[in-house]
Amino acid sequence: MLSPGLDGAPPILQFGTGRFLQAHVDLLVSEAAETGDALGGITVVQSTDHPASTRRARELARAQGFPVVLRGLVGGVPVEMQRTCRSVREVLHAAADWPAVRERVRGPVRVIVSNTGDEGWALSLRDGPALLADAAPAPEAFPARLLVLLHDRWQAAPDAGLTLLPCELVSRNGAVLGDLVVALARSWHCPPAFIDWLLGHVVWASSLVDRIVAQALEPVGAVAEPYALWAVQAQPGLQLPCRHPALIVTEDLARHERLKLFLLNLGHTMLAELWRVLDRAPDMTVRQAMEDPALRQPLEDTWQEEVLPVLAALGQGEEALVYLDGLRDRLLNPFLEHRLADIAQHHASKKARRLLPVVELARRHVPALSQSRLRTALRTS
Repeated sequence: MLSPGLDGAPPILQFGTGRFLQAHVDLLVSEAAETGDALGGITVVQSTDHPASTRRARELARAQGFPVVLRGLVGGVPVEMQRTCRSVREVLHAAADWPAVRERVRGPVRVIVSNTGDEGWALSLRDGPALLADAAPAPEAFPARLLVLLHDRWQAAPDAGLTLLPCELVSRNGAVLGDLVVALARSWHCPPAFIDWLLGHVVWASSLVDRIVAQALEPVGAVAEPYALWAVQAQPGLQLPCRHPALIVTEDLARHERLKLFLLNLGHTMLAELWRVLDRAPDMTVRQAMEDPALRQPLEDTWQEEVLPVLAALGQGEEALVYLDGLRDRLLNPFLEHRLADIAQHHASKKARRLLPVVELARRHVPALSQSRLRTALRTS
């Protein structure tokens, strides 16, 4: 059931304070709430002690809404819109406010959203089953925090519906996160009934998010493109945070994942690779790279010769061409200052996630395809 507004105890718990969540998840829920189509408000949990995260969390807690500026080309026409996002109702710190976080999950929370960054699902050897105790401090790692919260929910309200909606760029992210938490529960020797509940009652929803959020606003807010997609794999018991034109439920999430991963994300990482190899200006943006033939042409050749044949072999040739046509406008967006230096963070792990899968698919479906550019990029450090 959807809430008529954002008042009351927030039914959505969000791990992460970053600009992407502000301009995508938080904004979609805020826009949906204007027409009574949101589940309710959001409690944001600051997951790290990074100074930037602390500053954002402090400002989110103070704000009566924050700005999200949407700039880009729609049908070739420049547009700029400013939205005020009002969906964030509460901000907690995972360590300092851990008892309050646990209390929220014992009670009103129906959806848990996360975007914990490139290393967010790493485990900590310092986390262990003693952290399940009522007075225990917060675990260090996100999977362990999630396990403690779900154990609390199982004890307090085992029959209440609960959906996990990770936004991390991991294929089948819901299933992968579920497997990780269940494996951790087994290693902590949690009760079999709890593990059965994790497997049979909790909805681990795989989802794909697609929106370029290029800049943070100070003290809080973001600049993003108008385009937005949040695709969620259909499954029984699924609860969504809102109804919104950009949020779709699909029987075939993998098709959406392949388009974004092999065209947008691969494109970003190949531009970052070329930027590093060619030693371009430290502050070069995606738009500037797309206007530089020395970077643009190798990227176009990679798409045309090394990626599109794989998508065509998977039956997605036509939709890939349509997606790529719109993607060029998105990458050439004159209003976004999306720095390649930002994209190049965690570059090696991004190459493994974004380039290697299309090489492996080509080996199975188009074995004669050489993919020399992708293979060269994967070999460089």
